Amino acid sequence: MQAVTKTNFNFPKQKNLYVGKVRDVYNIDDKYLAMVVTDRISAFDVVLPKGIPFKGQILNQIAAEFLDLTSDIVPNWKIATPDPMVTIGRKCEGFKVEMIVRGYLAGSAYRAYRDGARELCGVPLPEGMKENDKFLQPIITPTTKADAGHDENISKEEIIKQGLVSKEDYEQIEDYALKLFNRGSEIALKHGLILVDTKYEFGKADGKIYLIDEIHTPDSSRYFYSEGYEQRQANGEKQRQLSKEFVREWLMDNGFQGKTGQTVPEMTDEIIEGISARYIELYEHITGKKFVKADKHSDIVKRIEENVTNCINSL
Repeated sequence: MQAVTKTNFNFPKQKNLYVGKVRDVYNIDDKYLAMVVTDRISAFDVVLPKGIPFKGQILNQIAAEFLDLTSDIVPNWKIATPDPMVTIGRKCEGFKVEMIVRGYLAGSAYRAYRDGARELCGVPLPEGMKENDKFLQPIITPTTKADAGHDENISKEEIIKQGLVSKEDYEQIEDYALKLFNRGSEIALKHGLILVDTKYEFGKADGKIYLIDEIHTPDSSRYFYSEGYEQRQANGEKQRQLSKEFVREWLMDNGFQGKTGQTVPEMTDEIIEGISARYIELYEHITGKKFVKADKHSDIVKRIEENVTNCINSL
């Protein structure tokens, strides 16, 4: 199985390349972005040393589908998906915050709660909650969007005070985020899943707000299986989940949390194949479709280059 962990294309009208943790984003003529979703995988804000085959295709196709399924709620940046691993869209000026919507007390929110926190990003948390309990209504816990290193929790008030986002724009993206979460939750339930928490990013182009980046993928979201959720909660059992949390748990079990001096545990072929299978499983559950591996092109990178170049030339 071949994993694409690095690209370095020279597309028509290309201005520059931004390499993120997982995505390689090509600026085309300051009008469009060609986002190549690689097979890189990150956890604890660290890019792990080996890629996961088909992960890029899975993330790109889930995001593309959900962008289409939510375009009636908020306009989004997507224009085309010329390759299984690539989306081309409108270039926007991204807001410097990520909108984290949580329907349940899970992940880092639970770890903070367990350690005594009763407020998260200015949002009060009720007493007496257990891990994975449902909130009365979804909450938003924004983070700053760091160019490097760790994103930091921040409150709505601080975002507006620091001028990261205007009050008017913030209230609009807050409204969009909650509506997107509700739509994502409805779709997930149809396929036997619970959307636990997720992140959304927004930007502006020509004075208009757009939903950008990916949505409702296993890299940006946490899902539980809905069947048996209540019983597992009542019995104090761990929830069956489909998310990247299993990668974080594997890393933590092997002494790695992204802290200085820690070493990433060995990623054996068995571990890599297991992670790839979990991503395929999530794709099939959340979309309700059988995952079809992209054609076994002898050179995936060349395939991407040809498909994206043809698309750019047609814009």
